[in-house]
Amino acid sequence: MADDDPDILDVLEITLSEENYEILKASDGEEALRMIKSKPLDLVLLDYNMPKMNGRQVCKEIKKDTLLRHLPVIMVTGKGEISDKIGGIDAGADDYIVKPFEPQELLARIRMILRRTERDLDANPLTRLPGNISILNELSELLEKKSLFAVCYIDLNKFKAYNDKYGFEHGDEVIRETGRIIIDSVQQSGNPQDFIGHIGGDDFVVITNLDNAERLCQAIIENFDKKAPLFYNETDRNNGYIMAKDRQGKEQKVGLLSVAIGLVTNEFRKIEHVVQVGEIGAELKSYAKNLEKSGYVKDQRKASET
Repeated sequence: MADDDPDILDVLEITLSEENYEILKASDGEEALRMIKSKPLDLVLLDYNMPKMNGRQVCKEIKKDTLLRHLPVIMVTGKGEISDKIGGIDAGADDYIVKPFEPQELLARIRMILRRTERDLDANPLTRLPGNISILNELSELLEKKSLFAVCYIDLNKFKAYNDKYGFEHGDEVIRETGRIIIDSVQQSGNPQDFIGHIGGDDFVVITNLDNAERLCQAIIENFDKKAPLFYNETDRNNGYIMAKDRQGKEQKVGLLSVAIGLVTNEFRKIEHVVQVGEIGAELKSYAKNLEKSGYVKDQRKASET
């Protein structure tokens, strides 16, 4: 929740704490936006009038970010400020409440929006990208239409070793940033109709057309490789590796994070079921992971060769 009035923040904190909500507070719009981008949240309460960035500006930034656009926003406006209500709704706010407000009304609105979001959104809680149900639905629709398609199955190499050394918080940040890299790459080299999904963990999927698929894979690899060294401290970055234990507990050098992509298409063979897409994708991705650097492997086998 973000408000420049400490008294309002105190009232909100007391009200929400009684319902066992975990609360993060910000006193200006810039601080609020930094928090929103750094932690997975379920809902945002924004005061319309805040220093540095007002609620409308913050809301617009949230709604234009693919990772955040499904995050529900309640705008808190002043009594009788019709322009604030209109401005908040135009910026993409999901609801608004007028100060002074009854705590129970606020709680009711929060519960309603959370129920609606949970029901309507199949999203990964870390990245807010569409999850497995949406991915399956998207693939099923393409198969039913008998459309030509390309599916990029994206996975990170060396992620477990990174997680073990740097901890889950840094690991989660790598996953969030990978989501952003994929989104930026699709905007740069893909189509507006391309679908981006988050299977879970460090596994992502992009569904695109045949013409753009390889160019998109190359863009994801290039953009990830530029960003990957920044996930490490200076020593590890300069070394180009970290020390990590293998399954036998022995210390060994492990290279920096890279990205592996298995590219599935129905260009050369007929695919009739979603399960086939996933199986081929897993196989191709395992080949890509053996490259020991960022890369992609495209399936060019014909049906008779499988």
